[in-house]
Amino acid sequence: MYDVAVIGSGFGGTMVAHELVRAGMRVLMLERGESVDSGGERRDSVWDFFQLRPAYDTEAPYPVTHRGRTGTEGRLACVGGASVFYGGASFRLRESDFNPGPEIVGESGTEWPFGYAELEPFYTRAEQLLNVAGEIGTDPTEPERSAPYPRTLAPLAPISREIAAAALRLGLHPSRIPLALEDGCTTCTSSDGYASGGVARIIHDLLRAYPGFELREQTVAVRLLEERGRIVGVECVERGSGRRETIRAGMFILAAGALASPHLLLASGLERLNPGGHTVGAYLMRHCNAFVYGFFPNFPDPDRHHKQIAINDFYGVDEGRKLGNIQQVMHPQLGGVLRVPAAALRRTGLAGRTVVGALARGLRPVTHRMTGLQVIAEDQPQARNRVEADWSTADRWGVPRLRIHHDYTGRDLAARAELIRRAKEILREAHAFPWLYTYRVTTFSHAVGTVRMGRNEKTSALDEYCRFRGVENLFVTDGGFMPTSGGVNPSLTIAANALRVGAYIAGPHPGATRHPSPTGGRGTAELARQGEGHP
Repeated sequence: MYDVAVIGSGFGGTMVAHELVRAGMRVLMLERGESVDSGGERRDSVWDFFQLRPAYDTEAPYPVTHRGRTGTEGRLACVGGASVFYGGASFRLRESDFNPGPEIVGESGTEWPFGYAELEPFYTRAEQLLNVAGEIGTDPTEPERSAPYPRTLAPLAPISREIAAAALRLGLHPSRIPLALEDGCTTCTSSDGYASGGVARIIHDLLRAYPGFELREQTVAVRLLEERGRIVGVECVERGSGRRETIRAGMFILAAGALASPHLLLASGLERLNPGGHTVGAYLMRHCNAFVYGFFPNFPDPDRHHKQIAINDFYGVDEGRKLGNIQQVMHPQLGGVLRVPAAALRRTGLAGRTVVGALARGLRPVTHRMTGLQVIAEDQPQARNRVEADWSTADRWGVPRLRIHHDYTGRDLAARAELIRRAKEILREAHAFPWLYTYRVTTFSHAVGTVRMGRNEKTSALDEYCRFRGVENLFVTDGGFMPTSGGVNPSLTIAANALRVGAYIAGPHPGATRHPSPTGGRGTAELARQGEGHP
């Protein structure tokens, strides 16, 4: 029997496994997908995911209801999870994010059970493990930090200098985007939206260095088995053969993502044991995002990475509203911008990848004159935005279908609209042509909040160390733990918190009758400092 079974291999699963394996525990990681190619001349792109290739997904898309309309969404499944397509932006939440005001909280009862200082040393460790390059001292919202970035950033591309200069002329404070990209990736154009490895590198480092760590690919977790307030096993299906097996362990870490984790919890009926069980699947957030692209007289570095500049002047409160982050992005990927869904192409009898490839080649002279800014508006947690298990129908594994309901509030849409307006000002000041293209994001790439933590057991599913209330040996460490979304990419926060939870579990055993000091008199911050280093 294993000491710990970790379900999911993204940021939350990999980072908690990193801590437990290094503490000498025998850890099994389960991943429903397989490893993907992140090297070579042609790297898999995010469009492969939207095409629902077997490496990423073989189940039917799940239904999503948004603003009264129902569509479908694919499920990403591969070793490393969403981190494989991670664009590298590695922002920390700001101190104020851990004490959100009424404008964000509304009637949701949302609260963070700890402050920024508790997570700071784990942010530092996550930056070290991800080898983040960054620059200190130019971002007016930058939180306090205990150590510099592990690496320095590459010089600005010419178009990035133009964007930064335009922001300065408008009285803003442009800063550098901290990036978790290898040196070679910061000088190419295939780093954002292409398979770049993500935390898969850490997984393979652990496999080489620690015999007590095991990874099983193509293994679908279909049910968590509970007896007397403990998980005693996870029922799994091997995708290739269909063989069913129950895997037993002393502890279980659920890190399948903010959509899949609550789905598994609901499919297992575990919400009935949780005093805050009504929150399981609820309060789904995904940011209210958009890309604003400008056309430029000259080619804005089409063959050089230029996701480099951020503007956080609007991150805090602007005329009574909390807005979010603006950051530079590369020229658009045609798969998303053309809005040609794979399912529609299949219905026409056309080969989706071939059609989109031809369109992309034909429009490349246009798109390579484009560069843009992404706006990330923090969205409010709402109980009606949720993941549900549809017991009226089951997938081929016998699991009730996943269904999603989501809508933005008027406040979310207003925040995004204001950030779009500001982004347009910057692009026009940088000498873009007057006509600008805005693409509003509809994916769940930043999904968080569906198994949230909190102080009040009646309004949150997880305690301050991400233990699932009512079950002694179950933790959740993916983005579902987050009570609010903040205004930046959540990846670094998910990674840092998973390291924090791993340090807690690896300390004196965190049993159900644990005393208030979960680290034997040492805070988790001290454990973080003691555990610094790579696998």
